[in-house]
Amino acid sequence: MSAPIHPLPSAPVLRPTFGFMRAHPAHVIALGFGSGLSPVAPGTVGTLFGWLTYLWLQSWLSAAGIGWVIAAALPLGWWACSVTAGSMRVLDPGHIVWDEVVAFWIVLWLVMPAGWWGQLAAFALFRLFDTVKPGPVAWADGLFHGFGWRGGFGIMLDDLVAALCTLLVIAAWRFW
Repeated sequence: MSAPIHPLPSAPVLRPTFGFMRAHPAHVIALGFGSGLSPVAPGTVGTLFGWLTYLWLQSWLSAAGIGWVIAAALPLGWWACSVTAGSMRVLDPGHIVWDEVVAFWIVLWLVMPAGWWGQLAAFALFRLFDTVKPGPVAWADGLFHGFGWRGGFGIMLDDLVAALCTLLVIAAWRFW
């Protein structure tokens, strides 16, 4: 019987390190290229990273191009979150932030063009829904738990629902 390529640690990894992140490409992605290593509010830092990278992508790609990046980032994130949560031995680690990054890309992709204040409002609403987890976000958060594909999907799903709630509030605000 051969040993696994990436053996699980004997204890859960509650706070990943730079070395842990570098150990596997999935960790780099799931930890938001290091933004999830923040010791304080990694989800907020990951969302800020998402905001900055979206603005960078916007300077290089059309809206359709960004849509294709998002379409590729969703299954890539599902895989990366599944692998990284399994490696950490934690069901939904707060340091995994790729879910925030991609979900916020979707928000910005659909609300742009928006000025700085509009983007800030989108950021604040998304963080509110992601942190407080009202109604549908809490439902999505509790829907899929475990390790493997199911857990990775669950990690991504609640942030996608938070993005949808953010977009609904922005749409209602624009309507009125």
